[in-house]
Amino acid sequence: VERIPALYFNKATTLLVLGRGDVFLCVCRYPLGMSGGQIQDEDISASSQWSESTAARYGRLDFEEGDGAWCPERTVEPDSLKEFLQIDLRSLHFITLVGTQGRHAGGIGNEFAQMYKIKYSRDGSRWISWRNRQGEQVIEGNRNAYDIMLKDLEPPIIARFVRFMPVSDHSMNVCMRVELYGCEWLDGLVSYNAPAGEQMSLEGQPVHFNDSVYDGAVIYSMTEGLGQLTDGMCGLDDFTHSHVYNVWPGYDYVGWTNESFPNGYVEIMFEFDRTRNFTTMKVHCNNMFTRHIKAFRQVVCYFRSEADWEATPLSFSPVVDDVNPSARFITVSLANHMASAMKCHFYFADTWMMFSEITFQSDTAMYNTTLAPPKTGSGPPTRDDPTHKIDDSNTRILIGCLVAIIFILVAIIVIILWRQVWQKMLEKASRRMLDDELTASLSLQSETFAYSHNNPSSSSAPSEQESSSTYERIFPLGPDYQEPSRLIRKLPEFSHSSEEAGDMKSPYCDGVPHYAEADIVNLQGVTGGNTYAVPALTMDLLSGKDVAVEEFPRKLLTFKEKLGEGQFGEVHLCEAEGMQEFMDEDFSFDISDNQPVLVAVKMLRADANKNARNDFLKEIKIMSRLKDPNIIRLLAVCICSDPLCMITEYMENGDLNQFLSRHEPEGQLALISNAPTVSYSNLCYMATQIASGMRYLSSLNFVHRDLATRNCLVGKNYTIKIADFGMSRNLYSGDYYRIQGRAVLPIRWMSWESILLGKFTTASDVWAFGVTLWETLTFCNEQPYSQLTDEQVIENTGEFFRDQKRQVYLPQPVLCPDSVYKIMLNCWRRNTKERPSFQEIHRALQQG
Repeated sequence: VERIPALYFNKATTLLVLGRGDVFLCVCRYPLGMSGGQIQDEDISASSQWSESTAARYGRLDFEEGDGAWCPERTVEPDSLKEFLQIDLRSLHFITLVGTQGRHAGGIGNEFAQMYKIKYSRDGSRWISWRNRQGEQVIEGNRNAYDIMLKDLEPPIIARFVRFMPVSDHSMNVCMRVELYGCEWLDGLVSYNAPAGEQMSLEGQPVHFNDSVYDGAVIYSMTEGLGQLTDGMCGLDDFTHSHVYNVWPGYDYVGWTNESFPNGYVEIMFEFDRTRNFTTMKVHCNNMFTRHIKAFRQVVCYFRSEADWEATPLSFSPVVDDVNPSARFITVSLANHMASAMKCHFYFADTWMMFSEITFQSDTAMYNTTLAPPKTGSGPPTRDDPTHKIDDSNTRILIGCLVAIIFILVAIIVIILWRQVWQKMLEKASRRMLDDELTASLSLQSETFAYSHNNPSSSSAPSEQESSSTYERIFPLGPDYQEPSRLIRKLPEFSHSSEEAGDMKSPYCDGVPHYAEADIVNLQGVTGGNTYAVPALTMDLLSGKDVAVEEFPRKLLTFKEKLGEGQFGEVHLCEAEGMQEFMDEDFSFDISDNQPVLVAVKMLRADANKNARNDFLKEIKIMSRLKDPNIIRLLAVCICSDPLCMITEYMENGDLNQFLSRHEPEGQLALISNAPTVSYSNLCYMATQIASGMRYLSSLNFVHRDLATRNCLVGKNYTIKIADFGMSRNLYSGDYYRIQGRAVLPIRWMSWESILLGKFTTASDVWAFGVTLWETLTFCNEQPYSQLTDEQVIENTGEFFRDQKRQVYLPQPVLCPDSVYKIMLNCWRRNTKERPSFQEIHRALQQG
């Protein structure tokens, strides 16, 4: 894999900074500052405004300032493009996505743009109308005043100025709020000039290699524009196929035949925004030599730094490859030439030469900070405009200023550190004073991760020794153990609560049913932990019904591998023959009748105690009632003899954590490494299915308690089903925090009230869903809160409890749009009542 010079990954903050050495469309999707405020009011303008309170500065996505949006003075008429909202990004940006919203204003407004067009400019004088890859200009807008509509720009645009122009098929009032998504265009390339692409006849059919998205002038040659060579999309090995649907063969490439060039080369000239120090040029070439297509034999580049071209060109000859027909990037060293323009002659190695991407690695040349007069029509001057080189006579003054600034900074740092030391000393003193008032030890039942009080009526009641287990102390206060109910009565937030634990109410959790205490049936199960926390009332209703699954012949099971083991048994991956005969009418496998089916078999050890056997049978009864497309189904049982077994579905692609770890986001990194990819839309589809499955469980008042990607299985076409045996696998032992060497807890997925107060509710499952969604959009490349130790994770839950704005949240994944990250943050709200329901989450993800 070639070096990717401009890609940096900060694991602690999940921050991806992209230079344009290689463009990765799937991660170049940062909000550029309308909603976040980085774009200043003076950089937002409009053709007109209805009033001062609907001025251009109020056209920020997801903001409700002023009257709630930008609204033009006049109604929008059919075929009229007079009104626009303009954004100045101050520098060139690679824009891949746009978002729009109407004027809601807390329910008062109902104006929105049903359609719009986009115009863009790189210099402020020449404006270009955006068209999609099929040549259409109109973009579908909003259907109401409050929802955000995100639209991918295919192809993406490279621009400094962008205009949103509302369109309508009838006279109507419109208002808009907008956002741009992308990243800074660090190549600095503002245009390339090249001969127009040509046409090949392949088996009697024409194959077009024209630059169909070029935004400059195209006659016999292409001038003053950018197009497919800079759209971030590399062509495939077989040029007759494309990443894009419904396009012609050869679409991804711009190609030429040597019959049209008697000199034996194609000349391409590149113009840049300023003088740059060039290190490399990368050219993505097709090399299907069986079709007489090869990468270039030689390239000769001329450089222009001021007005004249340098006399001595640079020459580079790659190795001609007659063995591997794969398309590839060829890296050309540019030897740190200083230039504002380049002219390269690419020599033919065969009949045809085809390029799909050309990118540059460079550093901006150093200039004096004096602002040069702007070019005509190019907008306000910036410090990026080239002027005179640094005058050596100013060096002493500059050094003196820098030394003074360094001394000032050192003094400020010393003062800040001194204040922090005093603050920490005061905090320690205050915590010693609270030593007798607060201890965060929690009781829990051994072998489960329900923090419940002892339930004498439960068949799985722990022994007296087991029930005295204590949690690791969350705050360095005191060693004494207190039960959660006693703890809560001492906390200031709950000082008004009743002294009776049974009457205890919280201003944050009041009215929310939880299953942490005597109303929960805890099932030990095979893995040593309960899958679903089942209300005792629900369990009583289930106990009166017959098990709706049949006995399966053990001899038809073929064991393939052990998936995991727990305190009371094991989980195996098996092949089951003839399983179709045991299926309900509403369930079928997507395979023929004579093929074996992959299943997961939970097997209880023959020497398991009576309580474990009773819990196993209860789990069968519960699982037999769960029938949802996104929940693993119980298929059959083997309970006529030991060992007791339950047979559940298993998906051929394994669990979601491992599935995503083997894949990459769509983009050039995956193309270079030849790794399998998953698109952002498929990630959202999988997350929506998880929300749907949890919506079903919550409708039954079941609480999962261990929702995570390791407990979601992946089938064909990205089908997801929620399971429960991730805890039993050694592969995920690091995801669980061990208490006193025995019981384990998935603390990185648990809500603060589950860890501190022992409360497990649908709201705590919602919290875990937010973490699961975060895992999905990061491709499970790291553990949640990977920068924190287990102890620090637990301490962070204490910050959620105190609610002094010092809690640490999981960062926004690179692939994650703001709207989806907002869903995550809502899942992690301190107040359980403020967290969304799974029904609301499912609806939000469906709407995109």
